[in-house]
Amino acid sequence: MAKAIMLQGTGSDVGKTVLVAGLCRAAKKRGLKVRPFKPQNMSNNAAVADIPGDNNHGGGEIGRAQWLQAIACGVAPSVHMNPVLLKPQTDVGAQVIVQGKVFGEARARDYQALKGRLMDAVLDSWGKVGEDADLVIVEGAGSPAEINLRSRDIANMGFATRANVPVVLVGDIDRGGVIASVAGTHLILPEEDRRMIVGYLINKFRGDVSLFDDGLKAIETFTGWRCFGVVPWLKAAARLPSEDSVVLERLVSGGKRALKVAVPMLGRIANFDDLDPLKAEPQVEVVFVPPGKPLPADAGLVVIPGSKSTIGDLLKFRENGWDRDIAVHRKRGGHVVGICGGFQMLGRMVRDPDGIEGSITEAEGLGLLDIETVMEPEKTVRNVRARSVPFDLPLEGYEIHLGRTTGPDTMRPSAIINGVEDGAVSTDGKVLGTYMHGLFGADGFRGKFLESLGVKGGGIDYRADVERALDDVAAELETHLDCDAIFGLAR
Repeated sequence: MAKAIMLQGTGSDVGKTVLVAGLCRAAKKRGLKVRPFKPQNMSNNAAVADIPGDNNHGGGEIGRAQWLQAIACGVAPSVHMNPVLLKPQTDVGAQVIVQGKVFGEARARDYQALKGRLMDAVLDSWGKVGEDADLVIVEGAGSPAEINLRSRDIANMGFATRANVPVVLVGDIDRGGVIASVAGTHLILPEEDRRMIVGYLINKFRGDVSLFDDGLKAIETFTGWRCFGVVPWLKAAARLPSEDSVVLERLVSGGKRALKVAVPMLGRIANFDDLDPLKAEPQVEVVFVPPGKPLPADAGLVVIPGSKSTIGDLLKFRENGWDRDIAVHRKRGGHVVGICGGFQMLGRMVRDPDGIEGSITEAEGLGLLDIETVMEPEKTVRNVRARSVPFDLPLEGYEIHLGRTTGPDTMRPSAIINGVEDGAVSTDGKVLGTYMHGLFGADGFRGKFLESLGVKGGGIDYRADVERALDDVAAELETHLDCDAIFGLAR
């Protein structure tokens, strides 16, 4: 079994995902065979990964974070890197994915009772991930200080103590109160959990780090833990795909550019990193529009992203008045792209006769494409290579969706996937829908698509830029952290 070290945070969104990715890349550069692992994840941003030994299955779902971390390691993603994935569908319930496959649905209270059974899957995947590795870097979820959930925990100390993995605690100084959060975690953890922590690091520091020397001394006084370093605000992290939709609340406009792309922030938005390649284009401004705000009138393109709850998000879409905004946008000659759930919303009707998504079994669509969608129990999960029909250019991406879409506009497909027609295009060519995520990641297609909107695009190798960003993050961590000590404490 490989040696392992785990990063846990004093709270959610402290930057664990990027730190693990950067440490994975740093370990790879040292010649180590390194793998990522996250026992439990909660995100509607999913990726398609291999299911080892299952040659008849298209693939399984894991969090996009572990997909990115696998890239940092230079290996193919595996479902065992994230054995439990929760995909929120309502405020109190989520779809449960276990080792890549749908396990069922559970309300928050019911899920707590499931955790004992899920720990077996976590430990099984843990053994598989470490089989051919020198080092496994584990990412926790939330905070180990949530002691009210400790008895059934599988994501933080519940896993660390069972697998005997030492823990580095991550504190986020950008949100404030970092001394209290680190010292408070030490204070309330039971002794069994406290002794798993071998030290801590401070993340997202801005300015002169020497100004925090007294803060480090205070933390040492309260905890006795060693500090592995203070990580500055990592600018390169902005060039990496984000997993948690909380980051959308902090996105700001990039300034006036040739093309404004408006993206409505759906309540159950999924796989919004589909927009990252567009954000990387120097002539493109991507604006995520929060609920209660109108779609900007000067947008040349509206992209409706994926959704974990198509009907629920469609109803909210209308409540926000975005249906009226997008109708006006079309009358002005504006373009619209719908991806996965967003594609389904573009049609005349979405039906869910089996109540797969919830109690509401149908909703009127936006009517921008002459199609209808019926939700069906079987989920399509696969990586795909395809070809754009309008531009006759190669595409590469993945599908994660429920539902079957039919109608006259599907006679004008947007893509050919594995020899099968996918999606739909309006008669004037300005509305395009597809089930394929990763559409804009194809550099050639993205350039021609932007050109069709009168914007100079392309010339950017998006995947290569992600690789460079991982290298940059790893270099920063090598500079500001004692990586030798962190890796040396792995066991």
